[in-house]
Amino acid sequence: MSVTTWTPDVLGDGYEQLTIPLGPDPDGEGNAEATLVRFRPDRTPAPSGKVVLYVHGFTDYFFQAHLAEHWAARGYRFYALDLRKCGRSLRAGQTPHFTTDLAFYDQELGRALEIVRDDTGSAEIVFMAHSTGGLIVPLWLDRLNAAPGGTAAAGIRGLVLNSPWFDLQGPPAIRSVGTSFIDVIGKARPTATVPGGGLDTYGVSIAAGSKGEWNYDMDWKPLAGFPIKFGWIRAVRRGHAALHRGLDIGVPSLILRSKVTRFSKKYVPEVDAADTVLDVRQIARWAGCLGDRSTIVPVEGARHDVFLSTKEPLARAFAELDSWLDWFESSSTATHSGGEHAEIRADA
Repeated sequence: MSVTTWTPDVLGDGYEQLTIPLGPDPDGEGNAEATLVRFRPDRTPAPSGKVVLYVHGFTDYFFQAHLAEHWAARGYRFYALDLRKCGRSLRAGQTPHFTTDLAFYDQELGRALEIVRDDTGSAEIVFMAHSTGGLIVPLWLDRLNAAPGGTAAAGIRGLVLNSPWFDLQGPPAIRSVGTSFIDVIGKARPTATVPGGGLDTYGVSIAAGSKGEWNYDMDWKPLAGFPIKFGWIRAVRRGHAALHRGLDIGVPSLILRSKVTRFSKKYVPEVDAADTVLDVRQIARWAGCLGDRSTIVPVEGARHDVFLSTKEPLARAFAELDSWLDWFESSSTATHSGGEHAEIRADA
């Protein structure tokens, strides 16, 4: 397989993108496409056979150039995938981020993996995912690992999760009675909008020009997020249930999260040092469900996207990533599963 249609990306020098046709959308919204982005800086270290592929979350797309630069400085070839109907991949007439089954994303994840392996000749790939992507990717890895040869045969060696969405935040009733309601409405009226959304607390915290310091396209990542559809949240809750039953992703993982959650209906300075989107206690509770070896690290002062934190917690997040990569690169578990083990870090 040869890929020759890379074009300049919106991130500028060193970034290129490739459109991945996916055919008819299973949810009936025309033809779906995904977009693969690669980072090729002029001074990239000589190819080392190390590759990372990043997957974003809900109301998100890849724009974190500083993250790509950090991986490149460690000798990794960096790629990022904008899933169907997300960011670069959103087409006219499509509902942003809408799907009725998280397994539909298997198509672009598998295709992106093939393209990256062909582009690099590498059999040493680490996946990295944020928030909803941090649910989508482990579910896919679990299915992939059940196939002959598992994740090892696919060349996947590790996983880094950044504040993965492992459970529905809110009161217990939302996760019990509420989930039953979501299941019924999501099946009958999948494109109906879930009421009560539209908070811009997190967006104001991170976005340059409001209170934050990060620049991005607000058509692709609006401050208050895209409307949540019942069919989509039904798919997420089914994904949560599968995770809670236990997965076997076949590779060691690093899970980074903020140390505290602070939900707020409006911006206050305290939200700059907390996760305002997810309940970090739920991330801690369910992290052991991935199977294999998991390292869970709370990062004090971090935001929901720990790599969009303010200066000091951002430095701590990168230090924790580097520490894990030092272990990962020197450990035999970088090429062979090291058995089931959970490492819980209470300090950061």
